Amino acid sequence: MTDELLRAPAEVKYADELDWLESVDDGAKPFSWRLSPKMARLFILGSEPADGLDREISQKWFGDRTFVERSIVTLASDRGLLLIGDPGTGKSWLAELLSAAISRNSTLVVQGTAGTTEDHIKYSWNISMVIAKGQSRESMIPSPIMTAMETGQIGRFEELTRSTSDVQDALISILSEKYVSIPELDDDNTVFAKPGFSIIATANSRDKGVNDLSSALKRRFNFVKIPVVTNKRSETEIVRFRTTELLRRHRIELDVPPTLLDILLQSFADLRTAAASATSDDEKLESALSTAEQIGVLEDAILHSHFFGDRTLRAQTLAGSMVGSLARRSPEDLTILNKFWHGVVEPRSKADGGAWTEFLAGGKQAIDTLS
Repeated sequence: MTDELLRAPAEVKYADELDWLESVDDGAKPFSWRLSPKMARLFILGSEPADGLDREISQKWFGDRTFVERSIVTLASDRGLLLIGDPGTGKSWLAELLSAAISRNSTLVVQGTAGTTEDHIKYSWNISMVIAKGQSRESMIPSPIMTAMETGQIGRFEELTRSTSDVQDALISILSEKYVSIPELDDDNTVFAKPGFSIIATANSRDKGVNDLSSALKRRFNFVKIPVVTNKRSETEIVRFRTTELLRRHRIELDVPPTLLDILLQSFADLRTAAASATSDDEKLESALSTAEQIGVLEDAILHSHFFGDRTLRAQTLAGSMVGSLARRSPEDLTILNKFWHGVVEPRSKADGGAWTEFLAGGKQAIDTLS
């Protein structure tokens, strides 16, 4: 089935692992959870020899285990979970994995935008059925959040701070009272949440000030801040994990030389250092320089090499992909990248030679083309 989907949800992609874990799980399960907290953690972080399992469980999220444990404990309580952090830190992926492990359903999602309304988190109406038969539970269209309430599952709210205060306020009664009233109906006009229901919300820390959360809503969430991955080993594991998935999905046989992966990681680390020492926003790239953006740069380079190159990933192609992905503002970002290439990449090329020399040439060429 996964071959028929552009992107299978976690519960489909890892169905075999989830089935097996559920079959051997003898731990206590809160409410209607499909896995116990320990098995949910193991599904997300992967197994170790000390776990004594008969099969290996792959690691799917790379980060401090305390973030996963606190998230699971929060969901076992009656409070909502808010994952907050910079773009590309894996908040949404962690939310999806948690929902898959707990409910075997990660698709009950509301995407927060400026256009999100209260109907998106409560209910709306099938107009043709209302005209034909009047308002009833049959003609009502429940939101993903309401469906999660009715079935005792995890509902997800992406980019909470992108939605307006009216929408955020509508969540307060759901998180506090655990029911939704339907005033249009005379009978059967209240939907109560079943045990196991909770909400995982995500928020971009760079959106602070867009639509700040009220103190009342904050009290109903446990906050788990997901930091930017700065550990080189962890970041390497994440990039390799995602790259392997990309190659498998596209059925591409192409090696990623460790040298080029090191160049990519080092370049992003140097750019982050430069951004941290910048005295104004004009001296910073618009990019968040996240791990997710590194993966995007590598994906672009791999696909370009596969379709338009000789199916060999080269430093020059990687440099062109990096410049093309990070140069979002013109001329500001191009100026910053040009300074970086001459001030950082060029000295590294002279000192280390090899692939750095090709990387230097590829970056300069891409900057000249875009300038």
